Amino acid sequence: MEITGKIINILPEETGQGKNGPWKKQNFILETQEQFPKKVCIAVWGDKVDLKSIGTNETVNVGINIESREFNGKWYTDVKAWRVMKADSGKSTSPPPEYIPPEVEQAFESEEGPVNDLPF
Repeated sequence: MEITGKIINILPEETGQGKNGPWKKQNFILETQEQFPKKVCIAVWGDKVDLKSIGTNETVNVGINIESREFNGKWYTDVKAWRVMKADSGKSTSPPPEYIPPEVEQAFESEEGPVNDLPF
């Protein structure tokens, strides 16, 4: 999934020692850009994403995974980032959905106008 918004806060990095070795995590708060903006706390684990190059008040596109788990009868939900890109540098190179490549458009037209080979 992907979410776009403005980073309003970057929380301090957390570190610890687990059964699989040392770990580190950093959370940041993203505010969506909708009619009714929502704040989402997103976690970055390990070295997957470097938040040092991104500051507060920057608009970003974030690739996320949402996962819930149960512990002692209660459910907990995590939003984990696997990619963070500045919105202005993450411009898509793919064409908009309504785009028709010229070679496809030409296949449907001839010099006399549009090809009409429908049986009715």
